Amino acid sequence: MAGIIQVIKYEGDNSTFIWKHPDEDFNIGSQLIVHESQEAVFFLDGQALDLFGPGRYTLHTKNVPLLGSVVNIAAGGQSPFHCEVYFINKTEQMGIKWGTDSKVNYLDPNYNNYPFPVGASGQMSLRVKDSRKLLIKLAGTVHELSQSTLVSYFQAPMMMKIKAYLPEVLRKRAIPIFDVDRYMAEFSAELHNMLSQDFADYGVEICQFWINAIVKPENDPFYCKLRELRGGQISAIEEAKLQQQVDVIHQETEAQKMSIQAQAFAQKRQIEGYTYQQEKAYDVAERLAENDGIGNFSNAGIGLALMGGMAGGLGAAVAELTSSALEPIMHQGTETDDSHKATPQAAPSDESVLAEYTSDTLADFELRLKKLELLKGKIPDALYEAKLKEILDSI
Repeated sequence: MAGIIQVIKYEGDNSTFIWKHPDEDFNIGSQLIVHESQEAVFFLDGQALDLFGPGRYTLHTKNVPLLGSVVNIAAGGQSPFHCEVYFINKTEQMGIKWGTDSKVNYLDPNYNNYPFPVGASGQMSLRVKDSRKLLIKLAGTVHELSQSTLVSYFQAPMMMKIKAYLPEVLRKRAIPIFDVDRYMAEFSAELHNMLSQDFADYGVEICQFWINAIVKPENDPFYCKLRELRGGQISAIEEAKLQQQVDVIHQETEAQKMSIQAQAFAQKRQIEGYTYQQEKAYDVAERLAENDGIGNFSNAGIGLALMGGMAGGLGAAVAELTSSALEPIMHQGTETDDSHKATPQAAPSDESVLAEYTSDTLADFELRLKKLELLKGKIPDALYEAKLKEILDSI
């Protein structure tokens, strides 16, 4: 029998869940020290008696009522008694690894229930929730229950549960085999809930549960072929999305360019002192003055009506210009029939061709000046000067 001691405490490895004090003979009046995140349980003749939380206790019948009912107190209150003291570590122990020892078939509903073999691995954290339950149902008479020993007790039933739960969770969500990694947080939470009750029956709580990896059938030919096809589809989709973004950017750029150009033209007209309507009215007047543009009277009438709508003040000028331009056409019908008779002509010489070209060019220049002169005083001076410069620069 060990000697009678005065202080009962445990300061050991934090990875230990249960530790039994090596001495079994204590004296009334001994000091019991229980640290934070610890609990102490007294056993007498295999029966769990009082449970102590963190603090310092003097052992006597006032704070150990169950113990006092079975201990014979001798004179002076100093009497040894025989019992066992277990310390339970209630800290959350993290970084406990787990993994399936074999793969299970996931019948993927997205691919005609093809059986893809899958596995999983991860980490979890455990904590003692009910000290009495853990001692009675699992620890028994062992002197120490380490983390590795506790995990080994649960390994077989936990693997059986995970391999049953994992395909069920995947199938319930109908997740394609290639997308399971995106949902590991949700899978972890569901497996955590399913496994919690299995541990709670032994007084142990799963505080955290994570799936770090889902092992997929990388060597399965069907899986490899599907992965290749799916990769091509994803590339095509991403390329189409990128092209769509490029097209949108191009359209926005073109729209901005048009807006900038319109603002520039508007600013130019404002500086030069004429409006968009006046500029368009001049363009119409110039087209009407061309012989090709007035091949019949209906064209001239339409042009005049348009002119009247766009720049009413220019109507008289356009009428005068149109009359001048139509005059040669009106005289065409009065020509004698002899003018239409074909007369043999000799081949023109180079000098005559050059003279005729020069004559036509000058005539065109004079005609354009004459047309512009008809509009002088009837259009803004700035527009008149701009068109005059344009004619002069063309020579």
